[in-house]
Amino acid sequence: MEDTKGLFDKLPEGLNRKAIDYIAFLLEMRAPHKRGKLKPQRKGVLRELRGKYTSVELQRKAKEWWC
Repeated sequence: MEDTKGLFDKLPEGLNRKAIDYIAFLLEMRAPHKRGKLKPQRKGVLRELRGKYTSVELQRKAKEWWC
């Protein structure tokens, strides 16, 4: 199997850029996502829904709300 540099050098110029973009995309997917703290104005917003739905039902509702 050829080395990566050799394969990359064989690509036409337009495909080189696509290959670099794809590699960057793969690296982004692999990087850990930053989790921020919940903003104060968001704290307790869902508290009223706590007794109304189970966690699974809330997940389904959240999916409906986002789609």
